[in-house]
Amino acid sequence: MPDLDDIDVIAPNLNRRLSGVTATVIALVPLQAKKIGIAATGVALPDGLPFVPLWKLPFLKRKPRVWHARRNNEMLLGILLRSVLRMKLKMIFTSSSPRIRGGLTNWMVSKMDAIVATTPVNAGVMPGTPVIIPHGVNTETFSPGPSDIFDVPNQKLIGCFGRVRQMKGTHHFVDAMCTLLPDHPEYTAVIMGRITPDNAAYGADLKKRIADAGLADRILFKDELPLTEMPKAYRALSLYVAPSLLEGFGLTPLEALSCEVPVVATDVGAFRDFVSQDCGIIVDKDDAPALTAAVGTMLAKDLPAMGQAGRNRVSAEFGLEREADALVALYRDLLAK
Repeated sequence: MPDLDDIDVIAPNLNRRLSGVTATVIALVPLQAKKIGIAATGVALPDGLPFVPLWKLPFLKRKPRVWHARRNNEMLLGILLRSVLRMKLKMIFTSSSPRIRGGLTNWMVSKMDAIVATTPVNAGVMPGTPVIIPHGVNTETFSPGPSDIFDVPNQKLIGCFGRVRQMKGTHHFVDAMCTLLPDHPEYTAVIMGRITPDNAAYGADLKKRIADAGLADRILFKDELPLTEMPKAYRALSLYVAPSLLEGFGLTPLEALSCEVPVVATDVGAFRDFVSQDCGIIVDKDDAPALTAAVGTMLAKDLPAMGQAGRNRVSAEFGLEREADALVALYRDLLAK
């Protein structure tokens, strides 16, 4: 744990479930700690991360600090710490959501000292004048290499990762695989992610479709992996598919590309910004025939070469250092005011 008096920035994480927001906090804080006094607080955070327990926040020395919220409950806690406990907080809210917000959220956002959007689309639905800082990926962690983490010998793998639910478009991935795999015996598909109780019926329907197609041994469901194991999951793939119907930003295609895995993705979130023609294909969302056709087209291409092009693009334009540096500059600007 860092010296409490040296903490200039607090990055809360108030969600116990693994999510893209949690992954962002865990990835950014160690990099930012090399440049500014920062600590995470909250729950579901790994050992070794610069950290201050929630219960210690009221006892911190009264000096200006930045509170960087990424969720509504984190904004609310920051507002309470500042207004009730009189902590000298400069507050930032980062939004990756393209959806228009309700009155309570807009009220909390109005209390922020700075707003960060991860894409121009997200900025367009935010009140005020957001600073646009795209997400990045740690290209040292998400790097190419061999992996047999899924234990599927003698097969090339097509992957779709993330929570199994309607908005992630998992059904379109299943339909595409049911159409394509019979003509591509060298490939197996892997669906990796949690099926929550409220999506149990959805998951059961997908498994029935697969069984009815006689592909239960070639379209595999795998449990969610810890964040530390995710690079191995991408490395095991020949192709990654992101069939989402809605995304705020969407990190998984970026992580796949960083591991030299080409991508087929829908036109949501920031996917179009980093999936270019030399490393993948973008299709309209909720268009199952287009997704199937795009995957079929990719299977006929030189996937390793496209993967290399994707990693080159990510390394040049979407490294995590860029995001970390831009945020640290914003923190320093707020602290100087």
